[in-house]
Amino acid sequence: MNRSGVVANPGLTFDVIDARAAQPARRAGPGHRRELVGGLLRCYPVSFLVLAPYALPIFPMAVLNDNPHTGFIVLLVGLALLGSISVETVCLLFGRPDPQWRHGMRQATARYPRIYQVARLVTLTSITADLLGARLGRGSITAQISGQLSDAPLVALTKLFSGWGALGFALLVASYLGGRLSRAKLYGWLAALVATQVLVTMLTAITAPLIGFVFFAVTAGAVCGVFRLRVLLLGTVALLLLWPAMFAHRNEIRQDQGIEVSGDVTAADRLRLDSQLTAVAGYDVPVEIGQPGVADYVRYGLVPRVLDPERPALSTGQRINQFLGGGPTSSYTFLLLGNIWFFDGPVGVVAVHAFWAGFVALLLRWRGRPGPVRLSLFCLVFSDVLLWSGTYPDSTIAFLQHTVSAMTVFILMWLARHISRSPGGQATRPVDQPG
Repeated sequence: MNRSGVVANPGLTFDVIDARAAQPARRAGPGHRRELVGGLLRCYPVSFLVLAPYALPIFPMAVLNDNPHTGFIVLLVGLALLGSISVETVCLLFGRPDPQWRHGMRQATARYPRIYQVARLVTLTSITADLLGARLGRGSITAQISGQLSDAPLVALTKLFSGWGALGFALLVASYLGGRLSRAKLYGWLAALVATQVLVTMLTAITAPLIGFVFFAVTAGAVCGVFRLRVLLLGTVALLLLWPAMFAHRNEIRQDQGIEVSGDVTAADRLRLDSQLTAVAGYDVPVEIGQPGVADYVRYGLVPRVLDPERPALSTGQRINQFLGGGPTSSYTFLLLGNIWFFDGPVGVVAVHAFWAGFVALLLRWRGRPGPVRLSLFCLVFSDVLLWSGTYPDSTIAFLQHTVSAMTVFILMWLARHISRSPGGQATRPVDQPG
């Protein structure tokens, strides 16, 4: 946890010398080091998100397996970091994130005394919608192969809450940092969100949402001061150890559903994310295969399907698979960096990360520390747009969709805030937290 390294003013003149003398020892302690790391992460959050997956599983796998395109991976990561680090460094000239992060977040959330109740409602709604949608076949491997979207009313209803898992995570973190949720309850709610994704994986036979959510939660939590960096390392090791069993169980579920599973692809093969990324190295970029354009961003990202029921399903992954010689019943992605390179070339890799680095810096620093709304948008950027496994540009459209969906929650928080300020409203009191 991030703790302040500032010594409280003792209030007596002759004690100031002793307090100052004690500062060097405190600054050298683990609490101050955690504060330095946390401050660094909040100064360069997008760069951290870019680097983390490549520094842990992807680049080491390329080196161990002697991938001939390892230099290409370094090039892609370098271009992305060029865009993000340059913008994040320039943004430091206009102000840094609040050094007293916990204290600042407590002040920012003080205007939303009912934030925990809203966070709990959003989280429970997300869990219910995800489980119900998966039970009805939304996002399943069967639906992916058939390419058919279910028109059942309940399935359409569950889609309205897509992205609320990340939204619930953000509001739970805001509640915790604001002093309205204990650490134990926060971890309990986060465990429930992860367990939900485990059940969704068992129902849909697709593991990507689970892995993506865990990575998002750990990285966003590290930036927000909820987790230490060691959790990211331990989580990566745990996933690597559990992956063979997860892969075998996933294949069993697919076979039980009558889907043919290739015996030539092993669990170790699926871990070769470096090969999946470098498969794009041999193409002249940028490539045009009918990917979404500006009009599609508006149509798919801002207009609910209930108002545009005739629009076809959007899957750039299927278009890539067909471009590579496959059929429309499967999809392929070069990972986020590879897809940006494929569609927009090297300039696009720099520009995309530069834009989102500026957007995230604005969320974290504009007019002081972020409140629940800006923290929610920050988490949606991490979970949608910049997630290493995202299918660009569909992931950007997903961010727009989830932002529109989140507007209902933002309005609810605004209403709850004004109700609490009314003469008959009752506000919840912050809980006591150590540190």
